[in-house]
Amino acid sequence: MTMSSEDQAFLERINAYADEVLDGIDPQKTQVGFMLEKLKPVMETIAAEEGSTVESVFIRYMDLASERSVELERKFQSTMGNMNSYGDLMS
Repeated sequence: MTMSSEDQAFLERINAYADEVLDGIDPQKTQVGFMLEKLKPVMETIAAEEGSTVESVFIRYMDLASERSVELERKFQSTMGNMNSYGDLMS
């Protein structure tokens, strides 16, 4: 499934904001609640622009981020599968 250009812009907007406010924070060692609190201002802005709630913006963001993650993993696995067709150099 391909993400619409509107969904891509939405995701990129929040991700760009996250890159700024979460710069230097290790997501593996940081509580999700802390990271979400840092993203709340951009989500509030988007909710106001769209006439929706912060919760609906958050849910849409998580759905799209998950979709993007699956897409990237599928591309990675496809690339690795193609690489393996050339043979394993370690064998």
